[in-house]
Amino acid sequence: MPQLRIAIPGAAGRMGRLLLCEILDNPSYALAGAGECPGHPDLGKDAGVLVGQASCGIMVSDDPATIVAQADVIIDFTAPCGAGDYAPLAVANRAAYVIGATALDADSQAAIDQAAQQIPVVQAANMSLGITVLTSLIEQCAAGLDDRFDIEVMELHHAAKQDAPSGTALALATAAAKGRGVDLDQAMLPPHSGRRGRRPKGGIGFAASRGGDVIGDHSLVFCGPGERVELTHRAHDRRIYAIGALKAAQWASKQPPGHYNMRDVLNLSMPRE
Repeated sequence: MPQLRIAIPGAAGRMGRLLLCEILDNPSYALAGAGECPGHPDLGKDAGVLVGQASCGIMVSDDPATIVAQADVIIDFTAPCGAGDYAPLAVANRAAYVIGATALDADSQAAIDQAAQQIPVVQAANMSLGITVLTSLIEQCAAGLDDRFDIEVMELHHAAKQDAPSGTALALATAAAKGRGVDLDQAMLPPHSGRRGRRPKGGIGFAASRGGDVIGDHSLVFCGPGERVELTHRAHDRRIYAIGALKAAQWASKQPPGHYNMRDVLNLSMPRE
């Protein structure tokens, strides 16, 4: 079976390095290109040496066209300000595009949406296989538990995380809202603070905490009269995101053009009306 050729923008970043290690350790994959932004101190380094492995012959480049020229799939975890920049190049090279960045601006999202009309795009706020299963369970639970059950999303992340609620917390809440048949923007409650009176019926609340080096803990709780249901996921190793992204890459490389998510990758999507 031919190797899947994968390009990694942001190769020197935290997720980029994890992806490089997974690709270089697995004979099913071949590193097609590794990129970083202009002026980055790791430009010109061998990607294998960058992550403490043997030289692989792929140098970290700041030329996006060179990075993706030989790729079957591009996996993009770059920061929100750069996410989506590779979408036109993915289209030009007929490469599948897997994107895990969150908090995207409107222009980046528009570029991704446009690319999905011509190539397979897998986009997810969290590439963890466990989180993917969790969102499916949440949607099913929300469909079966009516608005007598209050919904609360709770998440804890490391002190350096900048966005709140996290992209994953929003994805879990979106699954709950979909199961309930409501719009999240309308159901989302403001943060709990001061004397706000009784909680509105049918709302979806959030509690975000930051501290230490916690990778990511997420819980969604259905609190009903006389009972509650708690669904929780805790990340212990960031490799789970790289492993999920590579599974998405394998799957996407065989799909027709379209905009997919990780539940599509795992065949967990509920029937679409």
